[in-house]
Amino acid sequence: MSVVQTSIGTDHLDFSQPEKGASLASGLPVSVTLQWLRDMMLIREFEVRTMQAYQDRKIGGFCHVYIGQEAVAVGTIAALRKEDPVVTAYRDHGHALARGMDPKYCMAEMYGRVGGCAKGKGGSMHMFDRINHLYGGHGIVGAQTPLGAGLAFGTKYYDTVINGGRSERVTLCFLGDGALNQGAFHEALNLSGLLDLPVIYIVENNGYSMGTSINRGTTMAHAICEKARGYGIRSCEIDGMDVCNVYDAMKPLVDEVRETSTPAFVDMRTYRFKGHSMSDPRKYRPREEEEVYETGDPIGKLRDQLLGRGAIDDDALKAMAKEIRGEVRDSMKWAEASPAPDPAVDLYHDVFVEPMGPYTGTSYPQMIQECEGTQGQDG
Repeated sequence: MSVVQTSIGTDHLDFSQPEKGASLASGLPVSVTLQWLRDMMLIREFEVRTMQAYQDRKIGGFCHVYIGQEAVAVGTIAALRKEDPVVTAYRDHGHALARGMDPKYCMAEMYGRVGGCAKGKGGSMHMFDRINHLYGGHGIVGAQTPLGAGLAFGTKYYDTVINGGRSERVTLCFLGDGALNQGAFHEALNLSGLLDLPVIYIVENNGYSMGTSINRGTTMAHAICEKARGYGIRSCEIDGMDVCNVYDAMKPLVDEVRETSTPAFVDMRTYRFKGHSMSDPRKYRPREEEEVYETGDPIGKLRDQLLGRGAIDDDALKAMAKEIRGEVRDSMKWAEASPAPDPAVDLYHDVFVEPMGPYTGTSYPQMIQECEGTQGQDG
């Protein structure tokens, strides 16, 4: 695949939004925004350690880190209820941690160990957490968009037909801007609009599809919301580099989708500080552009806001950072201590729920066994 040598420029986040009233985030307890800061710092530290482990060849395969986009996962998921489904693409570690996955299970999956959330069979691109209603990272570009529609259809059918009530759940379906050009994306939007499905498609628009600027690969790149409007789906643009702003925009939208049981689309403007994957040298964009966006680091923004309000001081911030570093180091030790899958045992396991021929059935991952206290088969 050829790489287009081009840049999106530094106006990627310069778009107009309607005037807002008082910030919803400012009205939350300080403990909530402090938790957002901790969550973003945890994701950042986890990803930095992931990069180191990858370079040390402890992690194999593809690996796409979330550094720079932390405010998106944390701010959007904060607007949900626990029972709301989430599905995402392959840059998924941040979503897993923001949704509540214990870092040790996430890291073990990165290492390909049986203690991982998918028992080491998924790796970096396939984080699943049934307990927290995270239905996976998915490696095929755009493949999660029909699943987002399906999850929304499933919850709506269960709530309204089986339970005989009203639709109560909202599905978040995350995708990258490169997925906008996949046929599955348009099919999913068409079904969502046609069937009035309670799903929000969130395009984490970091400006690049691998190494190609969105301006060179996607029509209407300056206004991708037009793609949703063509299907009769409400849409909005959100500055994804400020977690409070993300929450302020997402919470009313989630509430509206929950109330009306109809779909929505979000152009979430963000920026990845690192390459598309660990094998990406980032030669297609100038260092000057990266420096401009890095000055708007979402973690630094929230940290400075909390320091300015007196919600945290330097000593408490250092203590938080130290605690997070220890937590991530412990997750790496736990992952390294977890055994690798045994091909003789695991190759034909977890293929079908019930035993059939050479296939031995399935069982719960250690994460579910420890959290739910179950050890049974047929999970």
